[in-house]
Amino acid sequence: MADPTDLSIAEAREALARKELSAEELARAHIDAIARANEALNAFVLTTPERALEAAKESDTRLRKGEARSLEGIPLGIKDLFATKGVRTTACSHILDSFTPPYESTVTANLWNAGAVMLGKLNNDEFAMGSSNETSHYGPVVNPWRRLGSNAKLVPGGSSGGSSAAVAARLCMGATATDTGGSIRQPAAVTGTVGIKPTYGRCSRWGIVAFASSLDQAGPIARTVQDAAILLKAMASHDPKDTTSVDEPVPDYEAAVNLGVKGLTVGIPKEYRVPGMAAEIDALWEQGVKWLEAAGAKIKKVSLPHTKYALPSYYIVAPAEASSNLARYDGVRYGLREPGKDVISLYENTRSAGFGAEVKRRILIGTYVLSAGYYDAYYLKAQKVRSLIKRDFDAAFEEVDVILTPTTPSPAFALGEKSGDPVEMYLNDIFTVTVNMAGLPGMSVPAGLSSEGTPLGLQLIGRPFDEETLFRTARAIEEAAGPLAKPQDWWSRAA
Repeated sequence: MADPTDLSIAEAREALARKELSAEELARAHIDAIARANEALNAFVLTTPERALEAAKESDTRLRKGEARSLEGIPLGIKDLFATKGVRTTACSHILDSFTPPYESTVTANLWNAGAVMLGKLNNDEFAMGSSNETSHYGPVVNPWRRLGSNAKLVPGGSSGGSSAAVAARLCMGATATDTGGSIRQPAAVTGTVGIKPTYGRCSRWGIVAFASSLDQAGPIARTVQDAAILLKAMASHDPKDTTSVDEPVPDYEAAVNLGVKGLTVGIPKEYRVPGMAAEIDALWEQGVKWLEAAGAKIKKVSLPHTKYALPSYYIVAPAEASSNLARYDGVRYGLREPGKDVISLYENTRSAGFGAEVKRRILIGTYVLSAGYYDAYYLKAQKVRSLIKRDFDAAFEEVDVILTPTTPSPAFALGEKSGDPVEMYLNDIFTVTVNMAGLPGMSVPAGLSSEGTPLGLQLIGRPFDEETLFRTARAIEEAAGPLAKPQDWWSRAA
């Protein structure tokens, strides 16, 4: 058999069922891959090989008995925002360096109940605040892809950069991720992986470290559309512990993957042709339109007139909620404690030492827009714009079934290339934040390579709780685009 790490989840599931491969062999292959590559990529901040092998042996027992569950023996990586009982969970922040939760997030509990195997915790931007995975307390993640003729280290996107890099580099078969303004779709696009942010409320947020509670949503990153469907089916559930969790049946997403796009109408929003957009991004978008037309879909232009206000509104709403959520990290109950002469200096010393620069920036912005005299002028106005953005989508979906846009305004950039300019960094989310502001499902699917030889993705946006149409449409793009080459095995080449 070929290297087990090259198998998709669907292929591994079949190999395990046919006894061509054991779950323990599959886990060991990924543990070995992490040992070879993680020092160079920094995708995992903590590995759990003993736990993985123990779970894999239990899976082999179930497989022998014919009691396999939907993800039996499949090795996954877990973004370090998801609480894992007895396993350190830090949100990649110094302030949570020593936190080991006594509870399990609902999403990861669902995965373990489906038979998945945990390989370890994946790096992310600190408290999920970033678009390049350069704000992590444990250092930046490195994208396994390289520009043609260059060995410059590229970012893997953020905040779920550890998840996207690990999946692209074959260090795990899939990974959990979270998306507040594009943090699943943007890293998926620049690493050549598939990422879906489901409808707000589809996956429980219980046990996930909060950034912006009205925007955060968990979802998977995988290497194929089918694999993403398999993972989301296992991750999604109604959860009474999360008051924003929606009590809706979870469809069989995998069954929807191959339904095709005949009869669907695909919307093309004119407002997404932003000034300064790279010509190759526009060309890829046009290519995506042609692929879907050739597959039997109808194409219709739509208007989303309030799109231009989405990014500034997002960067008011998200920091405001972050400011409130991060107030709990005070050095009193758990996490880092930096003593002071009184309780106020204890708070100040702990938060000053514990939070990184980007987190502090967003807390300050959020506190400012929520302060007396500014709440109405900024936060309340941003919430009104949010309602208008949602109304735009509601009107568009009266005419179309799904919307096609680019995922990112550019391919992956080099480490340090944009991190000194917060506004330039925030612009990476220009195509993705509308989806979170409206609570809609969004998905990025690999669609080709840039002129630099690095991946580019196309984004699909759907009606609330209609992830099935996203999977149908993404599969049509995936088939038309064909498989991407594997990222360069540069760490072996450099050895």
